[in-house]
Amino acid sequence: SSWSDHLRHVKLVLEAMRTHQLFLKRSKCSFGEETMAYLGHVISTAGVAMDSDKVLAVVDWPVLRTVRAVCGFLGLAGYYRKFIRDFGTIATPLTALLTKDGFLWTPAATIAFEALKKALTTAPVLQLPDFAISFIVGCDASGSGFGAVLHQGGGPIAYFSKTIAPRHASLAAYERELIGLVH
Repeated sequence: SSWSDHLRHVKLVLEAMRTHQLFLKRSKCSFGEETMAYLGHVISTAGVAMDSDKVLAVVDWPVLRTVRAVCGFLGLAGYYRKFIRDFGTIATPLTALLTKDGFLWTPAATIAFEALKKALTTAPVLQLPDFAISFIVGCDASGSGFGAVLHQGGGPIAYFSKTIAPRHASLAAYERELIGLVH
């Protein structure tokens, strides 16, 4: 990435905006920045990372004692799920606390809470996509969930994971992987 590349990209974006009659407010624009915080992410030439303020909030997050606290934590964690490999599987014991059966904190919930805190505080910097080259999607499925990673040969661009619905648990692994790919 060079200054000339940046200027070329800015020109392309501005031309596309003009073509589609979209307008910018100058006071909300930044040009020539090497790092930019945007919607809880830090975007740089290295890629996309979590905002350090959000990481600090996760480190100091107290033990979850209510359904509302679990919802709050899962809301923040879910916003950053693309940074966490196997997020859906890791979070399963916490999402189980949200059922109508009542709130019962378990050792599995403690392990999940700590695992998500660790994953959020050590999340990788996600690679920026290059639309000029092909994307690669890797899928994997287990008896409890499926996951995928989007990459372009280098580091990950995004992770995806979800627990398997009971009706899909008896499917063959390749069928569960296809479900993961479709999601």
